Amino acid sequence: MYEKISIKSSFGDYDVTFQSWQNSVRQFEKKDNIFIVDRLVADLYPEIHNLHVTKIYVEATEEAKSYASIGMTMKRALELGLCRESKLIGIGGGITQDITSFAASVLMRGVDWVFYPTNLLAQCDSCIGSKTSVNIGSFKNQIGGFFPPCAVFIDRDFRKTLAQKDIFSGLGEMMHYILVDGSTDLGQLPGLIDQARTDPGILDQLIQKSLLIKKKMIEIDEFDRGPRCVFNYGHTFGHAIEACTEYRVPHGIAVAYGMDLANFLSVNLDHVSIEFRNNARVALAKIWFDTPLPAINTSDYVKALKRDKKSSRGIIRPILTKGQGKMFQEQLTLTCDLKKLIHDYFEQEIYSRNI
Repeated sequence: MYEKISIKSSFGDYDVTFQSWQNSVRQFEKKDNIFIVDRLVADLYPEIHNLHVTKIYVEATEEAKSYASIGMTMKRALELGLCRESKLIGIGGGITQDITSFAASVLMRGVDWVFYPTNLLAQCDSCIGSKTSVNIGSFKNQIGGFFPPCAVFIDRDFRKTLAQKDIFSGLGEMMHYILVDGSTDLGQLPGLIDQARTDPGILDQLIQKSLLIKKKMIEIDEFDRGPRCVFNYGHTFGHAIEACTEYRVPHGIAVAYGMDLANFLSVNLDHVSIEFRNNARVALAKIWFDTPLPAINTSDYVKALKRDKKSSRGIIRPILTKGQGKMFQEQLTLTCDLKKLIHDYFEQEIYSRNI
């Protein structure tokens, strides 16, 4: 299929291998290893149930990745005989990844873990980068650190059971990488999105490209203290959209809206031309076209922005743009003028359907 991608990490280098999960999983069928498996994925792929391994089934819910729930999962792993030589093997999407990676990072002061990402978002993005994030109370992703896997295996067959909204969510995240990178002609993106919806080979190419773009940056800034911040493009505004819609808008689709808002603000702050914004919007609208945005109150949206991890004292630090491949972090005070721009964006650019 594709050559493996090797990631350099201060914790130890690891590979992303594009391979059938059934061909690779046998090497981990050992007594001391514990599999943490998304129950729905196992039901869709019964061969997982039939593996002769120790398994802990989890639900792909935000509650399952709460600090309290993960504590119960870790307790169960210890009861099942976890030891320093054990590996945790996660099979599932981003929530399963968060559960597995966080547990691996703290159990026995750190045990190896392996990841089989089963949805597009996890395959094209979160499977590399080292971040672990779990919830506590009403605070989402506020506990965690950095602890990469020792191996990642990507199998396209897992995507066969994904809903269309999950495909579009992954495409939103991949468009974010491609726009940040800037090496793909903007005019090609709408066609790429159309092809990727129905052609697994094109989707594989986009996954490979996204991971290679991310690889270059995380090898420079593994702990997200410098240039890696450009990957927050669309995310500051997208996370707030997720919060205000009670997560009814899938992550990558919210990021697509968030990139469009970042571009809108960049135009109004004289950072970029309207032509760039309009051309990018043609591609982004293909991602969100089937997911209309529920009504968002501007005041609630601003409150959500203030809760962003990188905001403080009424100042937000979103990624804006001077053009494709020219993203930068800006400090913006949430003044009345900025709030009006945000209000105008939702009312005039989204709800009027002027796309």
